[in-house]
Amino acid sequence: MTTDTTSQSSPAAPLLDLQALVAAVRRRRRLWCSMVLLGLLVGAAVAVLLPPPPTAVTKVLVAHKEDQPNDTGTLIRTDVALLGTTRIAGQALASLKSPQEPEDFMGDYRGTGLTNNLLQIDVTGGSEAEAVARAKALADAFVADHIRRMREAATAEATALLDQRDRMREELAQVNKAIGHRSPKGDPKASASLESLFARRAELNSRIADFDQRASEARTGTPRLVAGTQIVDAPRAVRHSLPKAAATNAAIGSVLGLVLGLALAAVGAVVADRPVLRREIAVNLGASVMAELRRAPRRPAGLRQRPGTRAAYERLTAALARIVRGSAEPVSLLELGCAHSASVIALNLARALAAKEQVVVVDGLPGPELANSRQEPGDPAVVGGERAAALPHRVRRLGVGSVAPGTAWTDLPWLGGRAVLVVRAGHGSAAWLHTVARQLADLRVAVIGVVLIDPDPRDRTDGTLWDGQRTALRGHFEWLARRNGGGTSHAVQAVGEGGPWTERRSGPAARIPDSDQEAR
Repeated sequence: MTTDTTSQSSPAAPLLDLQALVAAVRRRRRLWCSMVLLGLLVGAAVAVLLPPPPTAVTKVLVAHKEDQPNDTGTLIRTDVALLGTTRIAGQALASLKSPQEPEDFMGDYRGTGLTNNLLQIDVTGGSEAEAVARAKALADAFVADHIRRMREAATAEATALLDQRDRMREELAQVNKAIGHRSPKGDPKASASLESLFARRAELNSRIADFDQRASEARTGTPRLVAGTQIVDAPRAVRHSLPKAAATNAAIGSVLGLVLGLALAAVGAVVADRPVLRREIAVNLGASVMAELRRAPRRPAGLRQRPGTRAAYERLTAALARIVRGSAEPVSLLELGCAHSASVIALNLARALAAKEQVVVVDGLPGPELANSRQEPGDPAVVGGERAAALPHRVRRLGVGSVAPGTAWTDLPWLGGRAVLVVRAGHGSAAWLHTVARQLADLRVAVIGVVLIDPDPRDRTDGTLWDGQRTALRGHFEWLARRNGGGTSHAVQAVGEGGPWTERRSGPAARIPDSDQEAR
């Protein structure tokens, strides 16, 4: 089986192209840089316009009877929770003689457990003096409440132990009475019973002594806990530095703005689906990228223009001049999102062509970009699309049009049977690039190539299509020759700039192997 075309199945596109996403996010740097600046300004403004209220801080050392070296902080967390109760708040307000409700006062302070036995209390107030007074009242109320609870617990424990001791003494008195009524002489059974009573008396005496000792320890341990619970850091006002607070808030706002800006840029890039990489643009348009240029400045080129920009425009102008001179049909420049750059390229190309022949630029742009462009004396004339039909055939026409949404597609063939697409990277969506390629194919307008404006400087993808029939310049010429030759395949070759074009008949079609074994 022989054929003159090769079909090659391309791999399925990934669901999310990270390289394209990173390029799109990097291209939207104005968005996330603006968000960073906005977050920085908002953070600094919050620090200036909403300064923190006057705050006082104090630290309390809290002793617990159940303290253990391996405690995980349960006791100090309990103390923090007790500090945030209405009982402590009410006692502090009572000492301050303040009419404020305890529920409202609880929102003005907070406790923090620094270690297992160190509690920090932060209190806000209307002034520094009021905040310090509130902190002292809270610390005193907490210490007093903690000591009271420790004493009550010790008293309750000692009372329970003494009650146990008293019951043991009553039982001991009964045992002693039973021993007094027994005679040491008697049968063996009575002797064994008497021995058990003596053993019981000894046990009761031991337990009574133990209860006395434990009750005494419970009473003597309370002073140690009372002495260990105290204010170790006197209440003091916290000094706030406005420059430090502004810098901190600005840094936090910048980070939040950066994260939000990157997220918005990523979501916007995925939703918009606007190709930025030259590989994606070439695939969607079905034509190879033949040149890349920076956006043409609207003001006259001065010191700000990069050194390579003028040289890149000159190289593109020379290449397009060779293509236009070797083409039998008019060639047009069709822009998408870069009308000014397309106008500059068209005028430069017209000036280069006017050196050897008469050229007229046909303005088919919807806006006044080409009409209002700066023209020098002796530049080719610029006419509208309605006057293009009246031009003589010996005058070479160079059309400039647009393929932006709202384009009158039927007018594009009158600008030229062959076209160079001047596309700004990241301007059109993938769906619209498909539409442009389909419309130009239906109108039989051959696409020579794509000039990419404002490309991504870090793009390293290949913008040349190798698996299509009309991708590179050679493919365009062969397709045009087949269209003009009535189905006979010809190859057109350009010799030099403006040189003669020769035609030669193509050889037999290449044979496609039917199997992998035959191919090997």
